[in-house]
Amino acid sequence: MTDLDAAPPAELGSRAVSNTLFIFGARVVSRVVSLVVVVRLATALGADGYGRYTTLIAFSALVSVFADLGFNPLYTREAARSPKQLGDYLGTLLVVKVALAAIAFIILALALYFGAGLGSLILPGAALLAMTAYANLLRNTFYAVGRAEFDAIAILGEIAIQAALIFYGAHIHAPVAFYIWAYAASFAFTTIYSLVVINVFRLGRIHLALDLKLVRQWLPLALPFAFTFFLTNLYFRADVPILQYFRSFAEVGWYQFAYKPFEALQFIPLAIQVVVYPLLGVYFISDPTRLRQAYERFFKVLVLLGWPLTVGTFVLVHPIGRLFSLYTESVPALRILAFGIVFLFANSAFYAMLNATNRQGLNAWATGLAAGVNIVLNLILIPFFGYLAASATTVVTEAALCVFGWWFVQRRRPDLRLPWLRLSWRVLLAGAIMGMVLYALAGRSIFISVPAGSVVYLGAIVLLRAVDAEEWRLARTGLLSRFMPAGARVGR
Repeated sequence: MTDLDAAPPAELGSRAVSNTLFIFGARVVSRVVSLVVVVRLATALGADGYGRYTTLIAFSALVSVFADLGFNPLYTREAARSPKQLGDYLGTLLVVKVALAAIAFIILALALYFGAGLGSLILPGAALLAMTAYANLLRNTFYAVGRAEFDAIAILGEIAIQAALIFYGAHIHAPVAFYIWAYAASFAFTTIYSLVVINVFRLGRIHLALDLKLVRQWLPLALPFAFTFFLTNLYFRADVPILQYFRSFAEVGWYQFAYKPFEALQFIPLAIQVVVYPLLGVYFISDPTRLRQAYERFFKVLVLLGWPLTVGTFVLVHPIGRLFSLYTESVPALRILAFGIVFLFANSAFYAMLNATNRQGLNAWATGLAAGVNIVLNLILIPFFGYLAASATTVVTEAALCVFGWWFVQRRRPDLRLPWLRLSWRVLLAGAIMGMVLYALAGRSIFISVPAGSVVYLGAIVLLRAVDAEEWRLARTGLLSRFMPAGARVGR
């Protein structure tokens, strides 16, 4: 009998709630440490070496769809539905992954050798691809059985290994291949750790076998997941191979180093989305009026958080560059990318709404259209303007995805038309006021200008009534529900 079989459903539900905080905390720590590690990595390798490293990562991400074919998310869903079959499912997929990883390795080797001129990195790249494929499959077991705390430990272990090896590599002036092996080692840890935990805690008894009937049954179900996964990677990664083809590895390094702070901020809207998305799904079934209200407030919160980050990054780009030890050439790229932050945040509202209203297929359409915009603009502009064109195209692509998402949500649903200007103009004005103050304080330390700008922004939000009384009440209620004992709220 597995732990899952022994646990009643109520206990599993309670465990899932507590694990949410655990996994959230682990990811916060991981993101912060990862950003520090990337800064050390980029500084140690220099622009050319870092460009080579990030080019390999981009190619590996694009090829990784062949090492998965959509089986990972399908396995998570089916194992959650039939936990007694988990060991059989996992045993077959562990065998299938051997063949899929071999196919992915051949494609990656051809792409690196002929497409990027990185033949010397084929072997460590293949190791990273394989270890990532197995680690992601095995860690999905923890989510399928409601034991996400085990993945939180894996995340912390991964980042600890990465940090130790990368700082050591920087100390000994190691080549690019060393750092790729370092990341492969961290995912090898997760693979071994996951196998041990699955067996020791009896999450499932793995039966290594090749169930061809299961593979034939799952393959058509998995391919739509693979297609969406590929489109997402194409959307986020296509600019790097294009930039590398037309320009130098150094320009790839300048662009990718500027992209890291921008990318790191994505954690904020995703964290909010995880909380709001189930609520939207419930309202879609039970209360259309509250669905619209929740959608509008979700969008407004995202703009409320994303817009000051856009303004602040644009105005304070030079002190931010010094804080993160960015390459000098990366600073103008980050200033351009700053305009994309607010769109990056707002997109979470449209993504969550489409999924919550059973129109997840439209997310694939929106992502595919945005990827098309990204690829076409990069092919046209990068030969002339290099990495700055890649930065500008990223902003345009995020804005395009925002427009596509906004349009698809209201398509055939006029009741869900989002009055974005009415909801956001006061927030936009408050951010502009903050920007003027930050500009006046630009010569000061960032540890002075940022707190001062934050106070001004909050004051402007209050004076302009950008947040109405009901929204303040909901915010206070939410905080009280988190931090006050249940008994203390009775009668209030």
